[in-house]
Amino acid sequence: MNAAEWRFPISKRKRGQQRRELIVPLCRQALEILRVLKPITGNSQYVFPNLRKSTEPMSDCALNGALRIMGIPKDMMTSHGFRAMARNILAENLKILSEIIELQLGHAVKDPNGTAYNRTAFLDDRRDMMQKWADYLDGLKAEILR
Repeated sequence: MNAAEWRFPISKRKRGQQRRELIVPLCRQALEILRVLKPITGNSQYVFPNLRKSTEPMSDCALNGALRIMGIPKDMMTSHGFRAMARNILAENLKILSEIIELQLGHAVKDPNGTAYNRTAFLDDRRDMMQKWADYLDGLKAEILR
């Protein structure tokens, strides 16, 4: 975590892509949350492990179940829906280029020369995007708490 980023293998579904690793830049807010959680999570591989099998991450079903417990129906939001929501807000409200967003989501970026030649990572742009996203969310939180 010293590099303020997470690196992990891209899922098997996406293995046809050139990149084998997804890099997730961590904003200041994420680093602070991880610092606070460290005494709770200890040296676990996962920040949010599966309750039944701690060697696995929390499942989408658990996240969706938490949304239902909070009274959010499945036709309103799912855990995967947060990705789509972020993608749209980043593009429309924060004016982030779609190829940077798609790279961050682990998607193949369309390139006229084909993905075989496209090895761009735009890591600095993605760091900037993740910080802007966190600041945007902090702004929404501040408005709600007023």
